[in-house]
Amino acid sequence: MDLTRFQAMSQAVIDGDREAAAALAREALSRGFDAQAAVENGFIPGLQKVGSLWESGEYFLPELLAAAEAMKAAMAVLRPALEAGREAALSLGKVVLGTIEGDIHDIGKNLVGALLSANGFEVVDLGADVKIDRFISAAEETGASIIGLSALLTTTMLGQKRLVEELHSRGIRGKFKVLVGGAPVTQKWADDIGADGYGENALAAVRAAKALTGRE
Repeated sequence: MDLTRFQAMSQAVIDGDREAAAALAREALSRGFDAQAAVENGFIPGLQKVGSLWESGEYFLPELLAAAEAMKAAMAVLRPALEAGREAALSLGKVVLGTIEGDIHDIGKNLVGALLSANGFEVVDLGADVKIDRFISAAEETGASIIGLSALLTTTMLGQKRLVEELHSRGIRGKFKVLVGGAPVTQKWADDIGADGYGENALAAVRAAKALTGRE
């Protein structure tokens, strides 16, 4: 595949253009190009550029969400080819994600889910106001390696602590990595409750998830 096509793929993600991203992915497959090369050399660099723009303050939440959706559109086209060719190295593992019980805020959680998915994780999104037992049962049922818990209220942060304690009480703490985040959540809080990772924002959550799976 020539360099200009890779650049077009990157630009589609940077522009948040779902239709262009999907069309470029379909074109790559129709021409017999390597699906993994399209992802690694085309779409992912675009997502990385978006991350840089976000961190520098040039991009805001709408642009970040649009880029994540464009990436997901491309991956929806390419993933069957990746899996058929046993090239699913981009599947970094499963993450059970949700906002803790008592908290109905989900915008930040949805963004984390979109970016995790765009970066190659399989996301099981449980939604908002999720009970601790539901997080654990979903993680066990799906074979997830990470449980991600969002809390946007100081009153619901304790739910993150209770989940870690419940994993310990069931003797299964070692089976799952616990990733926490949300507006009132800090690194100190994550350390205090024994969480494995903390995401200050959506991009940081993705980096933390990659670190927890050894795919930094």
